[in-house]
Amino acid sequence: MQPQKTPEQIEAMRAGGRILAQIFTDIRGHVHAGMTEKEVDAFVAQRITEYGAEATYKTPEVNFPASICISTNDEIVHGVPTDYAFQAGDVVSFDLVITYRGMKTDSAFTMVVDEEPSGAVKHLLTYTERSLYAGIEAITGPVHTGTIGAAVEKVLRKGKLGIITDLVGHGVGLEMHMPPEVPNFGKAGRGVLLQPGDTIAIEPMATLGSPRIYTDRSDGWTILARDGSLAAHFEHTVLITETGAEILTI
Repeated sequence: MQPQKTPEQIEAMRAGGRILAQIFTDIRGHVHAGMTEKEVDAFVAQRITEYGAEATYKTPEVNFPASICISTNDEIVHGVPTDYAFQAGDVVSFDLVITYRGMKTDSAFTMVVDEEPSGAVKHLLTYTERSLYAGIEAITGPVHTGTIGAAVEKVLRKGKLGIITDLVGHGVGLEMHMPPEVPNFGKAGRGVLLQPGDTIAIEPMATLGSPRIYTDRSDGWTILARDGSLAAHFEHTVLITETGAEILTI
């Protein structure tokens, strides 16, 4: 069970979630071909400061070497920003956690650089994002994590995507990673029972190929698709309510 949050803490997460969503809007309008991942990281770091928040990844709790995870093409999550310059058509996932008034919010999205998604890439992004909202819509009040996972899994399987089962969503708020784990697969009615007031990050990750993954030994963080296939990642922080879920990072 998660520690009970005060109304002030939940309101801080709402405010932090709005800031995070605005940063993502800023990223969508700023990223273009020729820009490097490190340049985007610097842009995000500046925005976080301007909005009065803190880059959670840079705190001792995480010790990540950047303010945001940037995962390009076959990189799935935890991508360390490099000097790589984006090319038109690159599939890029941005995953960000910020701390605002002591509370953490977590969100991610995937975009295509300088192009509208089409073909297999559009299919990948559409079904992965659709699975996130299916997981959220499965919350109608107190809910088991397996019910959320089953809803996510159903959409990803319909899309015939590689479901990343080795990585999961999680509780979030007082810390970046809190119990319980929220897998992107499962059986309805199984798992941990979430109660109103709990806050979780639901984050489906999928590939166009195999779900097998590996970690880049050179940085110890970046997780990639073993078969080199393109990957997508979408995530929201949500608050469990008496009758459903409130998306905080929107």
